[in-house]
Amino acid sequence: MPPRRHRKPPPPLDEPALRELALSYVGRFSTTRAKLRAYLARKVRERGWSGARTPDFDNLAEAMAERNYVDDAAYALSKSHALTGRGYGARRVAQKLRAAGVEEGDGAAALDHAEAEAVVAALRFAERRRIGPFATGDKDREQRSKAIGAMVRAGHDFDLAKAIVDLPAGRAIDADELRDRL
Repeated sequence: MPPRRHRKPPPPLDEPALRELALSYVGRFSTTRAKLRAYLARKVRERGWSGARTPDFDNLAEAMAERNYVDDAAYALSKSHALTGRGYGARRVAQKLRAAGVEEGDGAAALDHAEAEAVVAALRFAERRRIGPFATGDKDREQRSKAIGAMVRAGHDFDLAKAIVDLPAGRAIDADELRDRL
């Protein structure tokens, strides 16, 4: 068996290396200022710091935002489109945005989008999970309860989840009619 080669640990970070690391990160990933700060702080913890001053993650993240390398509002809207497209509700979108560190003002358009797409997203989720009108076979009380719970955990409003679960199987669904009923 050949001997193992030990890698030399990377050198501690300094200001130019930290800036380079930040540029590399925003070049690869759509991110927020908060996620960028957390990434940089983690890298400094892992590799150490050899700069003259303490690292200023906030300043570096703001500089990236000023250059439009990081745009929290665009990230939020993109995340909202992705989640509602997969059938998740407004509450789940709000949770993801909070976890990503998106501030309320930057996430307003994303939450408006999620609210506007609530019925379509709920129907998409129901179809994907074969709930309500997309279910096969008879629904008993326990299955109905589990289906409503799954929709609520996916971020949908309870009344909307209940209305979709109670739709008869095979019936044509009119999203506008469902929206008006709620």
